[in-house]
Amino acid sequence: MKILYTALFLWLALPAPWAFAQTVTGAGSSAAAPIYRSWAKAYSQATGTTVAYEPIGSSAGMKKIQQQAVGFGATDVYPPEKELIEHRLIALPVAITGISPVVNLPKVKSGQLRLTGDVLSRIFMGEVRQWNAPEITALNPDLNLPDLPIRVAVRSDGSGTTYNFADYLSKVSPRWKTTYGAKNTIAWPEGVLPFKGSEGMAKGVQATPGAIGYVDFGYVGEYALTAVQLKNAEGAFVKPSIDAFRAALAHSEWASAGTFHTTLTERPGKAAWPITMGTFVVLPKVAPDTEQTTQALRFIIWAYLNGDTLVQDNNFVRLPDRVQASAFRVITSVRDKSGMPLGMGLISSANGAAK
Repeated sequence: MKILYTALFLWLALPAPWAFAQTVTGAGSSAAAPIYRSWAKAYSQATGTTVAYEPIGSSAGMKKIQQQAVGFGATDVYPPEKELIEHRLIALPVAITGISPVVNLPKVKSGQLRLTGDVLSRIFMGEVRQWNAPEITALNPDLNLPDLPIRVAVRSDGSGTTYNFADYLSKVSPRWKTTYGAKNTIAWPEGVLPFKGSEGMAKGVQATPGAIGYVDFGYVGEYALTAVQLKNAEGAFVKPSIDAFRAALAHSEWASAGTFHTTLTERPGKAAWPITMGTFVVLPKVAPDTEQTTQALRFIIWAYLNGDTLVQDNNFVRLPDRVQASAFRVITSVRDKSGMPLGMGLISSANGAAK
């Protein structure tokens, strides 16, 4: 697919000084922050353009782009079509990752503790309160679990990571679905430990004996966190990994049809990680600020054509070719205020400047 589009968009990858503004602004998903940091560094080196990205959470990022306060927003949840239409926005997939429950338990190493979705939901609903509770010890007969209170850590901000975590729990626990459902912000039970952002969650679990939280997989390695195994839809216990995210992706409409509107939680496949998720960039479909949208669009297209290695280096999974082809088709729908296709205008400007 990339060969087909490279000729059309190749000029976007070239470091021509006339083509770039000094700063591209973005805000949103903290889970996807490692990708945007890596892309920003490489883009700056290639073009001289700065990318300023704020990892303020998916909900806050959506508010920023709705207000046109940034060039692009970033979210770990595909926005409702009604919301996109109302605010005249488009959403494009960036990469695939996974959410890992993480714990802070003495003498328990990463990947040793086993949990099911049902037990995990009961922990986060405040029903299972001790680490040596029968529900947990039955799943872990070989572990010497401590007689220690469970300290539940949650996101305090509007978070796409929370949404996908809750979406998974809604699929494995009818009681969770009716009590909490899948939302960016959850009305958690009393006694939880709230932390802001993925980094706040990682540091909070790291500093709290007996804690359990949930965080994007990239932060597990960065903060040396203790991940758990989960029982997936096929009944197999699996660890979070790039291969496990790919396995979930392979059993989805993303891979089979090139669509990217559905969540990737609780997918079939013996090796599939049950809390896999996509992350998205959001841009104006009708650009009120043509320059701001142009520069953001240049950055995203450049990243599509040049950023796959950086995606994988940050423990994310690159988009399937079908999905990226679908994303390019969405990009062609972007217009300026007069209704002219913005992409075609950019190409015309590039050709004129090159003469």
